[in-house]
Amino acid sequence: MKSSVKVISALALLLIGSVVFYACSKEKSAGSSVPDNQQHLSLYLSDDPSIFDKVLLDIKSVEVLVDTCAAKPGRHDDFDEDDHDHPDSLNHHYHCAIWDTLTIKPGVYDVLKLRNGLDTLLAQGNIPKGKVRKIKIDLGPNNSLVKDSVSYPLNLPPGAPSYVIIKLRGDECHEYKPDHIHLWLDFDIARSIIRTYNGKFYLRPVFHFYTISTTGAIEGEVVPREAVPVISVYNSTDTAYALPWHEDGGFKVRGLKEGTYSVFINAGNGYADTTITNVKVTAGKETELGKIRLHK
Repeated sequence: MKSSVKVISALALLLIGSVVFYACSKEKSAGSSVPDNQQHLSLYLSDDPSIFDKVLLDIKSVEVLVDTCAAKPGRHDDFDEDDHDHPDSLNHHYHCAIWDTLTIKPGVYDVLKLRNGLDTLLAQGNIPKGKVRKIKIDLGPNNSLVKDSVSYPLNLPPGAPSYVIIKLRGDECHEYKPDHIHLWLDFDIARSIIRTYNGKFYLRPVFHFYTISTTGAIEGEVVPREAVPVISVYNSTDTAYALPWHEDGGFKVRGLKEGTYSVFINAGNGYADTTITNVKVTAGKETELGKIRLHK
């Protein structure tokens, strides 16, 4: 009876989990020079747990809107994002708003392969100096998901545009070295994938964002694997989840605000649940819990 309850609880937890687009991480071309009046932006793709076997996103292109006036000394930040919708009206209303296309490898990405600290380079390029105000991701038609070994098309809702625009304040990017910036985008799977009454799935992308320099991470190992653990990291203001999948039971939860957390391990197959309290998270660092062994 307990195992059934655990499985149901685990699925409920995962339904409100999130998938991470891990944008702007370690710079693989850090040694390259950046032209004057430009900066180098890198976007990386990563993921957190899901109840699906696969989530396949067809990504065609990535563009960014740069507010170049923000780079000018003494300029007051009066950018009004509501007046600048992509693509035609921007430059007519605001001469400092410049759209630039990043270099990517177009194709279908299985985001569920990218979790527990793994990531892949999605897009990068030199862009004008200034604040990144928007990111535009163009999607192709070949989006799908696999659940219980069955493949389902993942279509956009009727009438929806084939792109998503993520609005930023302009201060989200982290400059880890002069003229090289990073940014992380969190793809919220619970709100982005919608199942209708007739069993169809629709894609309505919803994103959040954070930076590694202002958030921390918790990592560790949970054994044995037969306990099929689901990990919840939480405090009064923040909740995140992890699903170990490495052979060694390794997991990592990123994007946590600085503070004190509890780590709850929901176990099945007769293994006892475990809670670790007073876990300190520090911005820019990873808190290591080591190996956690579950018992019946």
